Amino acid sequence: MDKDLIVPKHVGIIMDGNGRWAQERGMIRTMGHKNALKTLKELCIHMADVGVKYASLYAFSTENFKREKSEVDYLMNLFISSFKKEFKFLIEKDVKVLFSGRRDPLPEKVLEAMDEIVYDTKDNKSLTLNICLNYGSHAEICDMTKKICEMYKNNEISLDDIDDNFIQKNMYQDLPPLDFVIRTSGELRLSNFMMYQASYAEFYFPKVYFPDFNSSEFDKALIEFNKRNRRFGGVGK
Repeated sequence: MDKDLIVPKHVGIIMDGNGRWAQERGMIRTMGHKNALKTLKELCIHMADVGVKYASLYAFSTENFKREKSEVDYLMNLFISSFKKEFKFLIEKDVKVLFSGRRDPLPEKVLEAMDEIVYDTKDNKSLTLNICLNYGSHAEICDMTKKICEMYKNNEISLDDIDDNFIQKNMYQDLPPLDFVIRTSGELRLSNFMMYQASYAEFYFPKVYFPDFNSSEFDKALIEFNKRNRRFGGVGK
């Protein structure tokens, strides 16, 4: 990768196309998720190496619970094994893991695995990996609003305290705004992913499915990011 490239501080990745990747190869959909995990491990290392400071990954949406029970069950078991075994390398790579999303109705074993990896990586400083699991932006905004209403009701804050910075700090995680959002598979939508945080982000929609979105594909995305003329104040010329 060109060392002169500007690296976005906070990257969001909507990891789309796992099922289609598998089906086009004559495999069952769950094999797409299994291969996506290999890609994700490579990407985490690469993003840390190139200097990305924050990465938010759309792993499982609130709507994904509507999928076939067999696929949901497979994903839950994959999360458990990933957080307990596959992602242990993150400790050595100095990666800090956070989670965004509602804990209910995630299975207890998933929650235990999540809490364990958060604790094990809490002091790491290289890359902050925000895993959006049972996440939806609408849900996050609703939960943030309820949280602030409770604070106001308990006289912990005044109305004048509520501004953009205050709202950001009371989302699921207090992270910088997204600079760059990547959605694999060629779909051209956010699908309820971090809509507030992505207000001024640049977007990139490669047609490649996520299991094939390796380090080389990520570098292509960085090149595209560097071609953009970012504007933060409204519609440009």
